[in-house]
Amino acid sequence: MDKGGKEMKKWLMPIVLLIVLTLVACSNDTEEETKNEEEEKTDREKVTFVLDWQPNTNHTGLYVAQEKGYFEEEGLEVDIQLPGEADAHQLVASGKGDFGIGAQESITEARAEGMPIVSIAAVIQHNTSGLASPVSKGIDSPKDYVGKTYGGWGSPMHQAVIETMMEEDGVEQPEVEEINIGMNDFFTAVERDIDYAWIFYAWTGIEAQLRDVDLNMQYMKDYDERLDFYTPVITTNEKLIAESPETVEKFMRALSKGYEFAIDEPEEAADLLLQAVPDLDEELVKKSQAWLSPKYRDDAVRWGEQKLDVWKGYAEWMKEHDLLEGEFIPEEAFTNDFLPEEASTDE
Repeated sequence: MDKGGKEMKKWLMPIVLLIVLTLVACSNDTEEETKNEEEEKTDREKVTFVLDWQPNTNHTGLYVAQEKGYFEEEGLEVDIQLPGEADAHQLVASGKGDFGIGAQESITEARAEGMPIVSIAAVIQHNTSGLASPVSKGIDSPKDYVGKTYGGWGSPMHQAVIETMMEEDGVEQPEVEEINIGMNDFFTAVERDIDYAWIFYAWTGIEAQLRDVDLNMQYMKDYDERLDFYTPVITTNEKLIAESPETVEKFMRALSKGYEFAIDEPEEAADLLLQAVPDLDEELVKKSQAWLSPKYRDDAVRWGEQKLDVWKGYAEWMKEHDLLEGEFIPEEAFTNDFLPEEASTDE
């Protein structure tokens, strides 16, 4: 090797050594970071959350809290599960699920049957569900249900709601003609078997807009204020509240932050829901989120707030229609104690 080659080798060796040492250091740093992340994950408290249905914009705050790391900040690892053969409220009441999502009507029935389930937040302040039909069916108000066919699942509660609405609209002895539509969706059912059905406008109503299907919609809360009940609600069980109230506090702090974010940033919240559940229809999610986000908190002082009068009024309506057996104590069915005083979306 000539003198120039020796000189180059002399200069290259330290550089190569420096590169090797740097790579080793980076590798060690990466391994250390991975180890720390795994240790942090192991240290997190694991809890389960049971959905009431397939993921949709009722659940956006939950997925926002998951995707933005709000649960992690509280030291929680949340496993979001779909319901199986058992309903979410059954799993939560039995302790097989730590938290879940349901509706005031099912919680009221469950409490009267002795199930130890408690509502800890209202996802939406006012009932956005009602009875819908294509405009072509000519159903402009509840009195037009006479001679028409309702698509449902044989629920006595549904029949009582429809009868209440018909009575308020001047029908003296209302009768409901019903067909069980099973798993058929609203659009299939109204084209083939039925005239009207119960829908949540935030999802099926928005989907109708996207399909260019004009709907007539009668919101049940407009015919009896006691039907302006909370649907859906966030639930847990009495045992978790008694034995681990700090877990409930941490969960609700993160979840509240997720829903407050969805209120303030509906577009980004929709993107986060789609990121978590990519099979959802993007246009439907974004339009639904834009419609629903203002309704999460609505006229309440904070997201999740529940009122005793709402729980009392709906139970009273259920009793009037012989839908409630057993003792129901409204004050024990819900609590606002785990809602943060002030929710924040600050990073």
